[in-house]
Amino acid sequence: MRSPRPYSPATGPGAQSLTERRKAATQLDIARAACALFAENGPDGTTAEDIAHRAGVALRTFYRYFRNKQEAVAPLLATGGDTWRALLAEEAPGTPLAEALERAVTRSLSDGQANIEEGLEVTRGLLRAAATDPALRAVWYRVNQDSEEHLVPVIARLAGEDADPLGVRLLAAAATDAIRIALELWSTTDAPGSGPGSPAELAVRCLRELTGGMALLGGRVTGTGRTSA
Repeated sequence: MRSPRPYSPATGPGAQSLTERRKAATQLDIARAACALFAENGPDGTTAEDIAHRAGVALRTFYRYFRNKQEAVAPLLATGGDTWRALLAEEAPGTPLAEALERAVTRSLSDGQANIEEGLEVTRGLLRAAATDPALRAVWYRVNQDSEEHLVPVIARLAGEDADPLGVRLLAAAATDAIRIALELWSTTDAPGSGPGSPAELAVRCLRELTGGMALLGGRVTGTGRTSA
């Protein structure tokens, strides 16, 4: 899973309706308020009422979207996964998967934009808070699990129709875990958001370690498990 970053829904046949966009915007407003308050006061010092007030919504609106205060951060965390999958989806089928994955991960974590740096700092604060808050940690893991599931069809399209489903699933899991582990390790340090020790550098290192032995990266893996060039 990646750093929080606003993600604009695609236009076209799969575009969100106006109602869906308004709902998503409200959820993001609440998520930003929750992240800010957690950073200021910690999860224990923040209530759902505080978050609703900061977001400018009624408490009933808060509970319409979220069961508890920790879940309120999920939409903002999920935008990171949305962004990196969208970047990966831009790659042309047939592109070497290792190259495509590393490029998408690097772009999503270090594209030279201020909002990425800001999002990384938000993520660092949330992960530090999650270390002592099991409910917040559970949200982090759930967001990553959802991201992994949404990544499967993206990798499957790039790998080709003859790719082994097992290989595709394993690669989706490894890629997601590479980003998750990189962010978790980075959050325990004071390393900057770019350069040595940054999430992008750590994520590429994790990706190479976790996928080094995967046949799917060396060619398309057929349904019988044989690798083809």
